[in-house]
Order: sequence, then structure tokens, then C-alpha cells
Amino acid sequence: MFAHSGKYNTLQLDKIKIMRSLLSFDIETIPDANGIRSLYSLPENLPDAETVEWMQQKRRAENGTDFMPLHLQKVVAISCCMRKGEEKIKVATLGNITDGEDVMISKFFDIIERETPQLISWNGGGFDLPVLHYRSLVHGITAKRYWDTGDGDAYNSKDFKYSNYINRYHTRHCDLMDLLALFQPKNNIQLDEIAKLCGFPGKLGMDGSKVWSAYNQGRLQEIRDYCETDALNTYLMFLRFELLRGTLDGDEYAHEIELVRQFIRNNQDKEHWQAFNENWK
Repeated sequence: MFAHSGKYNTLQLDKIKIMRSLLSFDIETIPDANGIRSLYSLPENLPDAETVEWMQQKRRAENGTDFMPLHLQKVVAISCCMRKGEEKIKVATLGNITDGEDVMISKFFDIIERETPQLISWNGGGFDLPVLHYRSLVHGITAKRYWDTGDGDAYNSKDFKYSNYINRYHTRHCDLMDLLALFQPKNNIQLDEIAKLCGFPGKLGMDGSKVWSAYNQGRLQEIRDYCETDALNTYLMFLRFELLRGTLDGDEYAHEIELVRQFIRNNQDKEHWQAFNENWK
């Protein structure tokens, strides 16, 4: 689809990517049944399914939707796609499948502490990061670098005063959905639809509305796998955005896409990456 000369300027490509680390991410959540019982004084022995159903009915009556408020979204998966310097693409879900929410969230902010990457998300400012904020408060997690705004003594990093992870209008965190919509919610679109229009796989058999049901059926690994494909779809959309704004030229874009395809080829033993490859035009 994109023409290129067929020969990459390796030195130039390495120089571009050594300058920064990129981390696209996605989270998956379920209703926090314990939190609901606590806040609404429900019986402690009320089963999770009945607790959540009670809350969903309450939400529908009050708001016309059963979508849970962000502080009652319990994180069950955080997946990341990492591109750093000359290293290969890495896509993984943080922690082990048996790890608690606190461990996963701590690992996410630990990466930011070590690497100070550019964060890339699709609606991360509207959902993923606020959820992580509230749930971090619940668990007493520290995220010093993430909250650095250059006006404290944590790092004395003055560049963070005007470009930090909290600033909506800079790209240390690039919320692609928010940016492409020019910060107008009426212009927001779903990742799945724009990814497919661009020839990328998009969602493969699951979406956020199905996670609670899948979790109750014991399909946590499937949820983790789905979360990984969303993180990679987000990264692919970021590469297309970098082409759009001229940060990558045609050769550089083709090189970065090839790195992603190499990752897919190297992980064909996993069903979700097989499906991803088969649906990538």
C-alpha cells in the first residue's frame, strides 16, 4: 500500500528509535464486586454475579447504562507493546495469570519509572489511565515518575513541567483517539473500526463488553490474549499516525511494520497471534 525505495537507511532508522522508548498499552476490567458490596452495604456473602447484577440494574435505572463507574472497574489485564531503541518489538501482559490487580498495576508504573517511555493509548485519557489512578489509590501504589509535573522535588526534571503524562495537549502520553478527534468527544471513533479501515486486524472475537462474561467462565487467558491484540492494534495505529504527521517517511514506516510482522511470525505458536496474522490485510 505504501511505496518505498526498497532499501532502508539503517543508521537513520536507528537514530530515530534510539531517541525514545514507545509503550502502547490497554487494560481490561471487570466490575469490582467487593467494592460494590462495601460501598452499598450489601451482604458480604452475596455472590459476585448477584452483586454485579444488582449494581447493573441500579446503573440502568439511574443512567440508562450498566457501565460501571471508573473507581469500581477492577483491572484483570494490562497489556503492553514496547519498542525501544534497536530492540525488537515486545508484546506481553504484565504479571502472571494468578497475580492480583495490585501487582499488575505496580508493574505498569514500574516500567514508566525505569524507562520513561512515551505512552500510547486509544481512549487512555478517558478510561484506562483514570481507572489506573483510582485503583492505585485503593491499593496504595506509588507512581512517582508518572505523576511528575516538574514542580516538585521528586526528580527536579524541569522538562516535565510542560510535557508530562498528565498533560492532555502534549504527547508524553499520546491518546490517539482524543488527539485525532481534536479533543472533541463527538468526533471519537472506536479503535476496532479505524484499525480495520487501515487494513489492520482490529478486534478478534471479543470486546470489552464481553470480558465480565468471559471472566465468569474462567477464560482469563483469553482475556489477556485479547488485551495484547488491542495493545498491538493501538501501536499499529500510532505508526500510521507517525506516517501521517511525517515523523516516519515511507521507508521508515515500512521498516517499523516489518518489525511487527517479525514479532507475529516469531509467535505463531499462540492462537491469538495466528488469528491476528490471518486478519491482517
